[in-house]
Amino acid sequence: MSFDETDIVIAGAGPVGLLCAYLAQRCGLRTAIVDKTAGPLEAGRADALNARTLQLLEIADLFDALYPQGKTCDTSSVWADGAFVSRQSAWWKALDGCFHKHFLMLGQSHLERLLDDRLKALGAPVLRDTAVEQAELGERGCLTRLSDGRTLASRFVIGADGSRSPLREAFGIGFEIRRPQLIWAVIDGVVETDFAKVPEIIVFQAETSDVAWIPREGDLDRFYVRMDTQEFSFEQAVAKINRAMRPHTLRFSEVAWFSRFSVKEAVAERYAVDNRLFLAGDACHIHSVNGGQGLNTGLADAFNLIWKMHLVLRHGAPQSLLASYQDERKPVALGVVETSSQLVHSTKYSSGNTHAQDYVKIVERRAGYITGMGIAYGDAAVDGDAICGKRLLDFMVRRGDALVRVYSLLDYRRFALLLFGDCRAPVGLPAFVQTIRIDAPESPESPELPYPDGMLLVRPDAHIAAAAPGDGGAAILACLDALMQRETVAMA
Repeated sequence: MSFDETDIVIAGAGPVGLLCAYLAQRCGLRTAIVDKTAGPLEAGRADALNARTLQLLEIADLFDALYPQGKTCDTSSVWADGAFVSRQSAWWKALDGCFHKHFLMLGQSHLERLLDDRLKALGAPVLRDTAVEQAELGERGCLTRLSDGRTLASRFVIGADGSRSPLREAFGIGFEIRRPQLIWAVIDGVVETDFAKVPEIIVFQAETSDVAWIPREGDLDRFYVRMDTQEFSFEQAVAKINRAMRPHTLRFSEVAWFSRFSVKEAVAERYAVDNRLFLAGDACHIHSVNGGQGLNTGLADAFNLIWKMHLVLRHGAPQSLLASYQDERKPVALGVVETSSQLVHSTKYSSGNTHAQDYVKIVERRAGYITGMGIAYGDAAVDGDAICGKRLLDFMVRRGDALVRVYSLLDYRRFALLLFGDCRAPVGLPAFVQTIRIDAPESPESPELPYPDGMLLVRPDAHIAAAAPGDGGAAILACLDALMQRETVAMA
């Protein structure tokens, strides 16, 4: 029997599946991405890209196309009984090594359309109106049967097929869902109001904190309205907005999307089966929308997973490298779920009837998850002084007569060895490592470089893999050798 062959089969063409396919294609891998829908999302769902996602999109050549379409937002305010209570943005302003200290408020559909177009341009379009019916895993690879009758042979399968993931269920992966009795309406539309509209996230507090006003791209605004009943109408949701805003009033002159959702919380028991099948995005973690973390966490899954598949498929790394995907990403998902759980519960339960203020305090305390900039792996996840496992800070470097940001020099397809001071790259670096000489800006107004002289080995997902002094080339090579040879992978 003959089969169509590819490197990776991806089930699901939401933003996470599309990004997996796009990153893999950029790395020179073959992909087959399938989805039962006829095209990309038109409206609704996720609405914010956080600071870390913006950095990662830059190293994948997606930032410039998306950024002008969105609206930046770095401020939250609290209103109660028609009066201003507080305004805050300290968690954004405090970020180090970050040039985009804000959310980019932009509907998920914009990212999906961009990725869909990029895949078409790469000659690897989504197989639409198609579903994965069965996947079989073997020692040498995977066989995936599609609803159109084809069978695909691949090395790996990625289930980015949503919270009801058929692949997760087919392989019996535990996904115990908690269902807090919290039910929300979400409305995207164009509003007319006598409230002074500003581009910030506004939380309104009445008896509880149950209405949030989210700025969006263009003329759109989004409202989250806690309803706590299974059945309600659009008119009832708008009435609750007006109750929270009084004495101000609001009406929708145009509605782009109206939906209902109940809060669910779950993290998959495991993220992989036999280092062949991998889950990403909503297929392995779901939670409330509070904090804007869902889409961003799923996109970070893709950035973590695909470079490892690239090393295995094109550079001879052991398949055991892929075990680090779960080791690194599952703890992040648990932290994200805990963050969103605290936030959503604070909208209803408050010992001092200060729901909105409680919400803001949780945001400040858990800002590392909400901005994405506090995510770290390995020792750095538990030791604030450790450097390996942390994100690379973004900073200005000199290139000839110009100053550029270091993230503009990174390339998702390769590791980067940053050389500070007079140190030299060791002889024998693998082909998948690029060297970048770091020259400090020659300007009194420019800040000092955030790292001392020496070497930093930076992973394709812009987390630091190893650090060494100027004469530490042997340590860098040892880290790379360990990455390519060891049976279990840990941060250097």
